[in-house]
Amino acid sequence: MNTPIRRLSILIAALFTTLLVASTIVQFAQAKSLGAMASNKRTLLDNYARERGSIIVGGQAVAKSVPVQDQYRFLRSYPQDKLYAHLTGFYSYSVGAPYGLEHAADDLLSGNADQLFVRRVTDLITGRKTSGATVELTIDPKVQAAADQALGASKGAVVALDPKTGAILAMVSHPSYDPNPLASHDLTKAAKAWQSLSTDKDKPYLNRAISGIYPPGSTFKVITAAAALEDGVVSDENSKVPGPAQLDLPLTTTNLPNEDGRACGPNNETTLIHALEISCNTTFGSLGLDLGGEKLRAQAAKFGFGDSLQIPMRVATSSVPADLNAPQAAQAAIGQYDVRTTPLQMAMVAAGIGNKGSVMTPYLIQSVRSANLDIIQSAPDPVELSQAVSEQTASTLTKMMVSVVNNGSGARARISGVDVAGKTGTAQHDPGKPPHAWFISFAPAVDPKVAVAVVVEDGGVTGSEIGGGRVAAPIARAVMQAVLSR
Repeated sequence: MNTPIRRLSILIAALFTTLLVASTIVQFAQAKSLGAMASNKRTLLDNYARERGSIIVGGQAVAKSVPVQDQYRFLRSYPQDKLYAHLTGFYSYSVGAPYGLEHAADDLLSGNADQLFVRRVTDLITGRKTSGATVELTIDPKVQAAADQALGASKGAVVALDPKTGAILAMVSHPSYDPNPLASHDLTKAAKAWQSLSTDKDKPYLNRAISGIYPPGSTFKVITAAAALEDGVVSDENSKVPGPAQLDLPLTTTNLPNEDGRACGPNNETTLIHALEISCNTTFGSLGLDLGGEKLRAQAAKFGFGDSLQIPMRVATSSVPADLNAPQAAQAAIGQYDVRTTPLQMAMVAAGIGNKGSVMTPYLIQSVRSANLDIIQSAPDPVELSQAVSEQTASTLTKMMVSVVNNGSGARARISGVDVAGKTGTAQHDPGKPPHAWFISFAPAVDPKVAVAVVVEDGGVTGSEIGGGRVAAPIARAVMQAVLSR
């Protein structure tokens, strides 16, 4: 073979090798990413022609695929529209599925999950059309409805957890939206619905329960109390603590006052339990000074602050700033400065205290079934996220939170015949706007069945805990009652 032919043969062989490598990369390494591209209309049409799995709550579908006579073959339907919109999200040909379980559990609902590989192979061999898996949620429909009704026209969020397992029993965010127009096969109608939704100043598409980031206000005082008890700054609920009308802060001429301008007890002293009952700023600011910012931050981290959680939707990360100086630590100790959290995180705090100091990892999916109803994924065994505090500290905090409801600012959370543990909060945010109203709780105080966090945006009254007690506590009570009456 002469030299030119040999060179040409090598070139052709190299080209064939390159072609084989490129096709292998496309078909295997890049197949999943290419299939997920929003611009890949062929994949989208193929997915629409496949019956998508349902999302089930209490035995009823809150998202399902309905056969239709058009090129898409199945229309995604949401029978209870606004009640479950932030959980389901929406599945739309023209908009995509950027929110909720339709996105986070897409591989299961579409039938593309690794767990369904054998089913897909069987379908290929038999010629049967592949369909998606059914996803059953931990949500209790009675509790979800109670939370939705109690929150009413208020803007905010409610989360209810099973303290022992981390199962999410209710998750409500207001305002809500109807996902059905977004799923329409009339692409013009769907685009208009998304334009209206995405430009709404109230952001109804935002799941405030897991993506809303708020200052926790006085609900954070239970974390400060936990840190003080764990660190030995105080010994029990009856320990004497400072409670002046104003706390003199170092490094600044600005002092930290109590909202009512009065001392929290005679001789500028009180007990830890009474300080929590009346939500005494100067007591908890003083504890923040004693502990320092890093110990506050470390205690919050044990409750889940700083963790990246997926339920399977991604949860915004709650945070306590690093490198706090003394005045900042005092402000952080009362849930202000730059402390930020989600309602889910504060429900986890309440649940952890109620569960003897053990914080469980929250989850939303109870089980997954194939198209022929075989269980392919059961509810996970409860997974401990962390032991936030000792059982002794959790017991002390529980006594204090029960006293908040029985003798202090959380009176409107009382349930006849049940010991309720709770904490009110009023969180200042934008100047000129009312503060957010908070309430966290669990019940029964001993062996709790439910933990709840409620935030009502702009629902508080500057200068008092009245917002948390008057506005948020009755919402939490309604949710707790719905669980306890099951």
